[in-house]
Amino acid sequence: MSAGGDRREEERSVKPSEHILVVDDEPSMRRYLQTLLEVDGYRVATASSGEEALARLEGGPAPHLVLLDLLMPGIDGLETLERLRGMRPELKTVMLSCVNDSRKIAQAIRLGAQDYLTKPFQKADLDAVLSHCLHARAPGPQAGAGEDQIEELSDDVFFVCASPAMRRIRSQVSQMAQVDVPVLMLGESGTGKEVVARLIHKLSTRAHRPMLKVNCAALPGELLESELFGYEAGAFTGANRAKPGQFELCDRGTILLDEIGELPPGLQAKLLHVLQDQTFSRLGGRSLIQVDVRILAATNIDVQQALAAGKLRSDLFYRLNAFTLTLPPLRERREEIPLLLRHFMALYAGRYARAAMPVSPALVDACVRHSWPGNLRELENFVKRYLILGDESLVLNDLRSVSLRPGQAGAAAARRAAAGDTHDLKALVRGVKDEAEIEAITRTLERTKWNRKEASRILKISYKALLYKIRQYDIDRT
Repeated sequence: MSAGGDRREEERSVKPSEHILVVDDEPSMRRYLQTLLEVDGYRVATASSGEEALARLEGGPAPHLVLLDLLMPGIDGLETLERLRGMRPELKTVMLSCVNDSRKIAQAIRLGAQDYLTKPFQKADLDAVLSHCLHARAPGPQAGAGEDQIEELSDDVFFVCASPAMRRIRSQVSQMAQVDVPVLMLGESGTGKEVVARLIHKLSTRAHRPMLKVNCAALPGELLESELFGYEAGAFTGANRAKPGQFELCDRGTILLDEIGELPPGLQAKLLHVLQDQTFSRLGGRSLIQVDVRILAATNIDVQQALAAGKLRSDLFYRLNAFTLTLPPLRERREEIPLLLRHFMALYAGRYARAAMPVSPALVDACVRHSWPGNLRELENFVKRYLILGDESLVLNDLRSVSLRPGQAGAAAARRAAAGDTHDLKALVRGVKDEAEIEAITRTLERTKWNRKEASRILKISYKALLYKIRQYDIDRT
């Protein structure tokens, strides 16, 4: 054999040998994909329908990847995908579509598709998808607490991917970021829903446009409406000139509606209109304003309970629920705690211009065993206290006190004082006072079924002060 022939044979030998099944009802598309893939060394089989693809899998070995057309006569791509995944749950699938139907693409991802391509596509697009699905190295459990497990999004925002649960979340985010549909993020307070929203925006085609956040619980209904949609001059007393709202300012970008469960019913209807038509009118205005905004929503409420009670409109929920992410609490991803301790310590040591405190095995062990009802926010505050106080035994005692049932921490502080195990009387008084406030606020919120406006009236404090104390003490609905 000639030298040129030897080189060609060598090139073929190092090409990938994965088996790919192409499922498409158009003969020309099947031939086109088969040619592209075989030139790159893949083994290719084709099927002209979902029925034929299912028959192939029933009677033979599974391919490494399926390229599956979304719109086919007979069994369409979504039904084929669902049945393929039922037969072979580990099967990797990429959807092909000639129309950019974001809802169908989101549905395909929920059913287990790894990626999608919109026809017509370039060879580079196909190569990128194949590389992502076949050759990307997933972070394994053997990875140490390295930088590859922390993804910096900005100076003080980062995403940690050090547990199986969060690796699954990261994989889902990378898929849905390119699909321009609403995403609803559920989970306890402090689990990182805003961080996930920022990651979705960063990975999307809107990354070069603004991302804005609106806390739906921080403002009363009238002010919230003007904040979201703006107002015209003369719309209310003091409105001397027109002002655009967050939706206008965020055109072609992303908006995060935090605590969406606190949105008043009237604004829920107006938001539903924006989701349906991408149009709205300013407060006091008559003309419609067209915007192109991707809506992300987050809440820590029990959605099913809110729907049953009529607090959350079902039609709004189903519009927001194109894709749902449920973030696990920190107690369900304890393997991240040592990494988070060291990361927060390095972050705040630099910010406060202090020497980082040691993270001892005893400290790590106590933190891993703690339940962290306030999740990441509570852990972050714990590290700040340790860095400022500079006394490991003191912060560990505080941690044990918080771990006690409500009503026990104050008594425990008193026992420590009697035994001489406290630093000063002010610290003791402050601990008892905080415990009393936590118990009073918790009981009132339970009594009012977490109606925070009613609770603030009973407690005789402002609504804003109550929200501050709920965040300060990491009080969460149990």
